[in-house]
Amino acid sequence: MRTFGTLRFRVAVGALFVALAGTPVAAQPIGSVPPRGTAAIAGTTLSLDQLYQPQSIAGTVPGGFAWSPDGRRVLFLWNDQGYPFRDVWIHDLASNQKTKLTKHAAPGGLQAPGVTEAVFLGNDGRIAYVLGGKLHLLAADGRSTSIETDKTAVRQLTLSPDGRTLAFVSGSPVDARNRVTLGGLLWTRDASATAPEGAKRIAGSDDPRIYVESYRWAPDARSIAFNLADNRLMPERDIYYHAAGKLQNNRVARAFPGDETTRNVIGVHVLARGTTRMYERPDAKHHIWNYGLSSDGSRLFVNESDMLANEHTVYTFDVASGRRETFYQLNEPKHLRPDWQVEWAPGDDGLVILTDRDGWLHLYHQRTAGGTPRQLTRGKWEVASFEVDAPCGQLYLLANESHTAERQLYRVSMKGGALTRLTPKLPGTHEPVLSRDRTGAASLFTNDTTPPELMVIDLERPGTARQVTRSPRPAFAQQTWAKVSYVEFRSHVDDTLLIGRLSLPANYDPAKRYPLIVGSVYSDSVRNQWGGRRAHPTALFDQYLVAQGYIILNVNVRGSWGQGRNHNQGLHHSYGGIDIDDLESGVRHLVAKGYVDPKRVGIWGSSYGGLMTLMSLAKKPGVYAAGIAGAPATNVWHAYPSQMWVMGPPDGPDMPARYEAQSALYHVQKIRDPVMIIHGTRDPVVLYADTEAATEKMIANEVPFELVTLPGGNHAWASDNLPQARFAFKKMVDFFDRHLKPNR
Repeated sequence: MRTFGTLRFRVAVGALFVALAGTPVAAQPIGSVPPRGTAAIAGTTLSLDQLYQPQSIAGTVPGGFAWSPDGRRVLFLWNDQGYPFRDVWIHDLASNQKTKLTKHAAPGGLQAPGVTEAVFLGNDGRIAYVLGGKLHLLAADGRSTSIETDKTAVRQLTLSPDGRTLAFVSGSPVDARNRVTLGGLLWTRDASATAPEGAKRIAGSDDPRIYVESYRWAPDARSIAFNLADNRLMPERDIYYHAAGKLQNNRVARAFPGDETTRNVIGVHVLARGTTRMYERPDAKHHIWNYGLSSDGSRLFVNESDMLANEHTVYTFDVASGRRETFYQLNEPKHLRPDWQVEWAPGDDGLVILTDRDGWLHLYHQRTAGGTPRQLTRGKWEVASFEVDAPCGQLYLLANESHTAERQLYRVSMKGGALTRLTPKLPGTHEPVLSRDRTGAASLFTNDTTPPELMVIDLERPGTARQVTRSPRPAFAQQTWAKVSYVEFRSHVDDTLLIGRLSLPANYDPAKRYPLIVGSVYSDSVRNQWGGRRAHPTALFDQYLVAQGYIILNVNVRGSWGQGRNHNQGLHHSYGGIDIDDLESGVRHLVAKGYVDPKRVGIWGSSYGGLMTLMSLAKKPGVYAAGIAGAPATNVWHAYPSQMWVMGPPDGPDMPARYEAQSALYHVQKIRDPVMIIHGTRDPVVLYADTEAATEKMIANEVPFELVTLPGGNHAWASDNLPQARFAFKKMVDFFDRHLKPNR
């Protein structure tokens, strides 16, 4: 399986369960509950410099899970000392032992990412892995050899279903004129070969603007379907910036709304014949969400939508003739979340379709083109992803049936009916990878008090699992961390039910009124996992703020996943509208409940969160005493074309008013509360030039602000490097302390 993306307070338990052989027992909690008989302190005693170290106190997140073909061993990438550098590890289910197989990290090199991918090449212990973009072969005796040495940027390693062939993508040759994209060539190699070279080129182009974006094996391993992307018509833009004492240029392929974008076409390569055929769709600019070959490779489906994600269409093709038919189609004018997935049903009896046609993302079985889909799951919860178990006629699905903030693994029959929960009765988030025989799942598990760990789930004994890794450093358990709970409240605008994730000081006193920081604000920010939003490395930053006496609130704003179509469609044409109303509703709720001093409320976010921050300050004066906008998306005219799902196309009778209404650039002159902007000058996602335009307008309108410029900083400015992250976080703490004055 590809890794599966009532008013109540609930505190997550920071314990994992150990099982597979025998009765499950609880491991020792590593979370925020202080020892019995001791008084809780406000939170961690560590400084930002101590929290953000090369050797992380929360440990290194394990990843890259892969099963041996026989399902007896799990391969993963990890560092047991908390450094970023990952080596290849293996967990043996029978012995319950984990072993480090590679030892590449040299002194001084622990800050490199290390091994980025690895797969088994059989049951005899041979492994292929990628280090520094190069392909390596690890023999059963532990000897490592660099292979296919002429290939760079190797990625997407996959062993064929019959175990005979390794496929991978590498970078395309790059000349002086075309340095815009990495490119991608698709290769196959005999999995049993020991010779250093010998891969066969399957698809791709020497022009890096034409590249293999992804690929999938047919279940019979006789053919490969691949997505060929073409960026030749997409504009190339120069992002000039100064860093290291000189002018630099970050040249990127970058489309704005209305520009030409990537064109995609699906191809199928038959290995035995060495032939390739491409399968045309009516519009190559339409987004492809996934695709796949039938069990015998004779048929192909392509799951796509138009550029606005309003019209969801599934085409099927006869592979031999290329004949296309429209299998499924649904048009929803206000649709803005393309969370669709499609797979072949068992026995190739039609398709299983993940769609929100009933208002919630659920699974349907449609047997024939144009037929009526039969609903397999239902309820006021949503399916995030699924996998088909064809031999057993059942489906594995990742869903939030247990709670909006969770992701748990379930199983359901193709006939529909009751779900069987496979994960332990432990709140949190799973990202599972199933073994080929469906006896086990290697899952990245985390919850509000537990940093991510590898857990192996016994699918034959639902509810039992074994924790494989212990990632946090010993000092982690010696600290007192925030209390995390979940609150539900109603929108003050339209009474929609909203959910918030609340972090309180460990010594929270209900008699006090605390300063509140809303953020980091973003969609999909309410998750039962360590740090809430793992896309931005602010888990320890949040812990530091709580330890200083702040309360932290995240809100599942409109446009977020997990609460149904009506909830997420509220964001339609409404960047900086209903979303910031939802944030204000959270503030009002906490003020009414007596948690928060209404005069000491701050807000912050980055990218889209920066847009919401500036819009909140501009349109809701007095609600927030201060705000920090990181890399703020101030001008939606310069958004990615995919953001048109929310903000609509750049034409029509309501333009330019519609885009101006959703762009902070046209509202910043109304800001009266203290604001700080943090932005890296190299950012290709949100242009630093847009921040310059916004600050010029603020200066012209005498709006006071603070600007923190990060020379050469990228869009993910808190992830570039530790010195920059520490610098920015300290600036943020100083700013909030000056304006919110937390209790000491």
